[in-house]
Amino acid sequence: QVHLVESGGGLVQPGGSLRLSCVASGGLFSINAMAWYRQGPEKEREWVAGITTGGRTNYADSVKGRFTISRDNAKNTVYLQMISLKPEDTAVYYCRLSGPSYDYWGQGTQVTVSS
Repeated sequence: QVHLVESGGGLVQPGGSLRLSCVASGGLFSINAMAWYRQGPEKEREWVAGITTGGRTNYADSVKGRFTISRDNAKNTVYLQMISLKPEDTAVYYCRLSGPSYDYWGQGTQVTVSS
């Protein structure tokens, strides 16, 4: 019943910035934790960042200090602000909404960091 749509991906040079957005439809956005994952070429999907209903955030060590996750409950949207991007950040980025009895994923948005 929940539909997640990511946007904001694209091609950026090393050291550049991008802001990803994920809009959730289907209700109950404000009472669910949200997270961003990514999957690079020939790699397994990995967790990047998470945010609780109360706004507490956590980050993977590889992105700590460079990425910021935030949420706007009024807009049913979670963001991932990425700065100082590196080639190894190249991946498809996925938004995840998880609850006590459900687990939803978006289609993903491609981020390519290359000169």
